Amino acid sequence: MAVRIVMDSTADYSAMEIEKRGITCIPMTITFGEEQYTDGVDITKEEFFEKLIEGEAFPKTSQPSPARFEACFEEAKQAGDSVVAILISGALSGTIQSANLAKDMVEYENIHIVDSKSATLGIRILVDRAVHMRDQGKSAEEIVTELENLKSRIRIYAGLDTLEYLYKGGRLSKTQASLGKLANIKPIVTIDEDGSVIMCGKQLGVKHVCRQIAKLLEEEAPDRNYPVYFLYAYDKKNCITLIHSLQKKEMDFGEVKTRGIGPTIGTHIGPGAFGIVYVK
Repeated sequence: MAVRIVMDSTADYSAMEIEKRGITCIPMTITFGEEQYTDGVDITKEEFFEKLIEGEAFPKTSQPSPARFEACFEEAKQAGDSVVAILISGALSGTIQSANLAKDMVEYENIHIVDSKSATLGIRILVDRAVHMRDQGKSAEEIVTELENLKSRIRIYAGLDTLEYLYKGGRLSKTQASLGKLANIKPIVTIDEDGSVIMCGKQLGVKHVCRQIAKLLEEEAPDRNYPVYFLYAYDKKNCITLIHSLQKKEMDFGEVKTRGIGPTIGTHIGPGAFGIVYVK
């Protein structure tokens, strides 16, 4: 009995990375007005951000339908394989709900659904760990136990370059967004233990955001047994500034790993966002 690793497209893997790891990706849907796209299939990250910046319609992201998961789960059932599905935080999306509905429809017990309580590169850390354990011959149950312990140790800190998209998404008033822009305020967001995105600080300018992130890293240092990722949304400039800022403070994380984030989170934090993801 093989173990199949399933994830949704919010983990922000490339098609080549998905193939190399031998994992299954269930894509999200992105809608700009009347135009609908499948994440990672008929729209790239770069194309998404270009439409976000230039277009008039604010995009909406939708979780995969239960039918998408059902087809994947049914195939595993017919093969007698186990499934470990590692999905975006249930507090951020209904993806977990779709997967659970599909599991009920398939009526197969060897399907294990893991709420990552995370997003983007936080999910990637969990998926890569699951792939490593699968390749070592570990069972689905052993993988799930490891992931449940690991997920509470994942930290994500991201600075936002603009408040425009929080306003467009209804998370800030027009007045708040206007005042923030005038004052050059850059919010810092994280994902809490419940898997919700919350604001954990705000600073005047990118350099001050970098200093606060460095302070957070001093309080909860990365576990070097796991990768440290630097994230960016469309434009790498602020991400590079963060990396250089940490290097000046002699914070060495080995090989620098930068990854661009995709539509699901990018819709709300906008281009120019930057940050760090690691295991404490």
